[in-house]
Amino acid sequence: MNLAVQEYLIPAPEYLAGEQHSDIRHEYVAGQVFAMAGAGEKHNRISLNIAFHLRAAARGKECGVFISDMKVRVEHNNAYYYPDVMVTCDPQDTESLHKRSPCLIVEVLSPATEAIDRREKLVAYRTLPSLRYYLLVSQERRQVEFYTRDTDNRWLITVAENNGTLEILCDDLKVSFSLDDIYEDVRL
Repeated sequence: MNLAVQEYLIPAPEYLAGEQHSDIRHEYVAGQVFAMAGAGEKHNRISLNIAFHLRAAARGKECGVFISDMKVRVEHNNAYYYPDVMVTCDPQDTESLHKRSPCLIVEVLSPATEAIDRREKLVAYRTLPSLRYYLLVSQERRQVEFYTRDTDNRWLITVAENNGTLEILCDDLKVSFSLDDIYEDVRL
C-alpha cells in the first residue's frame, strides 16, 4: 500500500517571523525551508575581505553592504536566500530583514552549496531587475566567476584566475579589487 506524504508549505510571513527567533538560518523557496550549513575559516575570510573593500568604497554613499545575515527576496521564485555578500544602492530598498534590489551578490562556493549557487541561485538571482553583478568565488583555488549584466540585458561571464582585477559600478559606488584583495590571508 502506498501512503501519500503530505507536504506542509510554510507561508512567507511565518518563515520570516520564525527566522527572527531561530538559532539556525534557513533559506526559503516556495514554501519550503532549508537549514543553512555553517561556514569555515576560508569562507569567512573571503567573504569578509570582499565586504571590507565594498564597505570602504560605499562610505558616504547611498549603498548598503551586507554580509551573510541579510536575506535577499527573489519574488519571481517566491524565495529568500542568504547571500554571502550583497550590495544594494536603491534608497527604496528599506526592509530591515531582507533586501529586494541588490546590484551585486557574492556567493563563496563550498562543497555543500556549490551546485545550488551555480544553478538554482544563478537562475533565481538573474530574475532580479536590479542585479548587475553575480560573483562565484572559489575557496579551493584563486578563481572568481564574474557574471555581468550588459546594457542589452544579457549576462556575460569572465573567469579571473590567479591574478586579475574586478570592477563594480553600482549607481555612484565604484570599486575595484584584485584577487590578491579577495584572497588576502587565505591559505589555499
